[in-house]
Order: sequence, then C-alpha cells, then structure tokens
Amino acid sequence: MNDQPMSTDPDRLANVVVVGRPNVGKSTLFNRIVGEQLAIVEDRPGVTRDRKEQEAEWLGHRFNLVDTGGWLPGGSELDAKVSRQVETAVRTADLVLFVVDASVGVTDDDEQIGTWLRRSGVPILVVANKADNDRREDARWEFLALGIGDPHPVSALHGRRAGDLLDEIIARIPTVLDDDGGPAPDVDGEPLWNPQDAPPPRVAIVGRPNVGKSTLFNRLVGEDRSVVHDMAGTTRDAIDTLVDTPDGPIVFVDTAGMRKRGKIDDSAEYYSMVRALRAIDDADIALLVIDATEGVTGQDQRLAERVDASGCPIVIMLNKWELIDDAEQRLEVQAEVQRKLSFVGEAPVLKVSALTGKGVHKLRPLLQEAITQYHRRVPTRDVNKVIAMAQQKQPAGHGLKVLYAVQGATDPPTFTLFVNRELPQTYMRYLERSIREAFDFGNTPIKLRVRKRTE
Repeated sequence: MNDQPMSTDPDRLANVVVVGRPNVGKSTLFNRIVGEQLAIVEDRPGVTRDRKEQEAEWLGHRFNLVDTGGWLPGGSELDAKVSRQVETAVRTADLVLFVVDASVGVTDDDEQIGTWLRRSGVPILVVANKADNDRREDARWEFLALGIGDPHPVSALHGRRAGDLLDEIIARIPTVLDDDGGPAPDVDGEPLWNPQDAPPPRVAIVGRPNVGKSTLFNRLVGEDRSVVHDMAGTTRDAIDTLVDTPDGPIVFVDTAGMRKRGKIDDSAEYYSMVRALRAIDDADIALLVIDATEGVTGQDQRLAERVDASGCPIVIMLNKWELIDDAEQRLEVQAEVQRKLSFVGEAPVLKVSALTGKGVHKLRPLLQEAITQYHRRVPTRDVNKVIAMAQQKQPAGHGLKVLYAVQGATDPPTFTLFVNRELPQTYMRYLERSIREAFDFGNTPIKLRVRKRTE
C-alpha cells in the first residue's frame, strides 16, 4: 500500500516530509537533497523545531521537501508543540521519509513513530541514515521490524547512496516535470510560474528573543507554522511562507530572536543569527517587533540600526499592547519609541496584540504602501526638476552644483547625482529631504550617490 504514489493535482508540487526522532540527521538529509545549507545542523537533539520547506529537484523532477523537528511521544510542553508541527506536516504529505539511525538500530521511539505513521495512512519510505560504510548498510535490515518496508541506506553527511534515494523518491510521487527545461505547464497549458514575473515581496519579522515574533508570524500566515512557546530562543531557522493576499502574494519570514554577539553561547544560536541577518538583507520590508511591556531596549535600538543599514523600510510593531492598562504608561512607551528610534525617520508604529490579533489588520495597507514605494521608479525629468528647484531655493554655495540627476536603482530608490565638486553632508541631507517630500516617499529609505563630473 505504501509503495504507491498518492494522487495529486497537476498544478502543485508533491510534498515530501522528513520525519523521525531527534538527532537522526533529518536536517542533514534535507540540506543534502535541496543542495544548500538551509537548515541548521548540529550534533545534538532539539535544534530543528519549525517546519522548513524548500523546492527540490532531481533529474528534472521537482517536488516540495519539508524538514520537521524531532517527533517525541512525550516530553515537555515545547516537545509537544514540536510534535504537533510534525503531525501537521504529515497530514499534507504525499510521501514521508521516516529517518532512522543505522549506527544505533531500532529504538523504542522509532517503534512508536513507526506505529503512528502506519496508522496515518500516508506512503512511507524508511531511510536508514548514517550508513557510512558497508557494515552499517547491512545493519539496515534490522529496521524491517518496523513493518514499513525495505529500509534505504544513505549517508546524508557524505552523500553516500543519496542518488539512489532520490531515484526512489521520484518513483513514488507525482512530480512536476518539464522536458524542455522551462516552467512546467498546468492543466490549461499556462506556466505555473513565469520567470519574467517579479518575485513576491519579502517581509522579515525581526526582534529580540521572546517578543512574540512567531506568534505574529502565525497570525499573519493564518496557521500555526512556527513553534510558539514562552521560552527565549524557540525559533532556530528563518522560516518563510508565501501568503496570497488581496494585494498579491507576500512572503513572510519568521526569524530567530537576535541577541548581543557576546551572549550567543552555542553554534546553533550563532547560525540562527546569521540566517536572521541574511533574511534582513533579502527583505523588502522589516517588521521590528518590540515588547511593549518592556519598552525600547538597547538591543531593540541596535536591531533597528541594522535594519536601517540594510536599506529596507521598517514598521515598528509594539506587541503585547493589551497587557498595558495604564494610560500614562502607554504614553511613556510611545514617547520612548519616538526618542530612541528617531533615526529610522517616520517609520509607522502599530500597537498590536499578536496573541489576540487586535490591531494586526492595520498592517496590510502599510505593507502595501511601503512595498510600492520601495520598488518605485521616478522619471529622470521629474528628478531633475526637483533638484533644480532645490538648488534655486537654497544654493550650495562656493560654486558647488548638481549638474544632473538620475534614479539608478530601486529597492530602495537610489539616486545618482552628478556634481562638479563634492557636496557637504548637510546639503546632501537637504537634497534627500527635497526628493522625499516631492515624491512622497514617506518613511521609505532612499539613497543618494555622488559622481564627480566637470561641466
């Protein structure tokens, strides 16, 4: 029964879900199949907690690969939440890769997971990982006791027999294949994705640990995608989800909480921070989540500086607002935001409760406006009119002059000024303000570059 591929609609990729007990190498296998170091890997249990999805391809066949945390039948409240994430992923699976450890053999947890998976009714492929040599490959037959079929040996770390495993995967699932190498057509003959289309905007949710980022992420994507628990450092990877909205598709990215480098005490947390910083650099807009009950901390200021330096717009989310009852305290928090985060300009400030959803609906129009401005291009003629009027109104003096101006890039809007001599920073700020006000860029960051040219 489990050897037959499940039927699927032709307009979606099949879901291949990687499951198993903690520390059997699920994330290493995930990275091996997708061909990138996307999931955090460390030789201890509990590093992976959220579901992570990535499109994979083998011999022209494409499918969706899902990494999950270790499934545990008991344990702490956090373990139970991680296990529910695994169960949710399995319910959407076209094939489950049940990863076991060939160097250890069958454990009680393996047997319990095997029993649960058999009852789920989904197709299952047992993967005996850490089969780094012939002796361990032979040990895989012990896993026949799970009653799920022949185990497939592989060394995810070294790539041993990875190709054989991928052959077996695509033999068991319906895959999207395009013979000419272009986008695979759907049932109407139209491409599922057009490479000429602009990629959907990316919205990164950033903040210190335990301020409610994952709760806000789940609220925005409409499902419990990230593990939420009242313990700092729950999210390890940057988790992204494409959401269809009335304004078009948006990718929301949940990131790990970022602390000071000096307080990062293990490698998993370090790589979490690296991925969070990468998510900020790749983002079109950042939601800076601040715990309103604690106010703006020094770390919040440093994070805001880091986001501002990346050049993407910021929306400040004062989360847990419902926990502040005192009107005077609310005014103090708002004044603190204006005082300590003044360097991010006129960034919108939303007072929300990610837990109840109150105030979150106000985010959508702000996102749409910020994204539109971030990708905006201004005609060269209009730019030069604004620069000419600004110089007429307030000359730079000492013979300094902007000869010509052009918008050279977007994301963020970037303007190149051709000048006869270097301009003072104060005058550069004046010109930036003139451009911002003339074209109503609001809080969207804009950049000015200077090129020296003689008249």
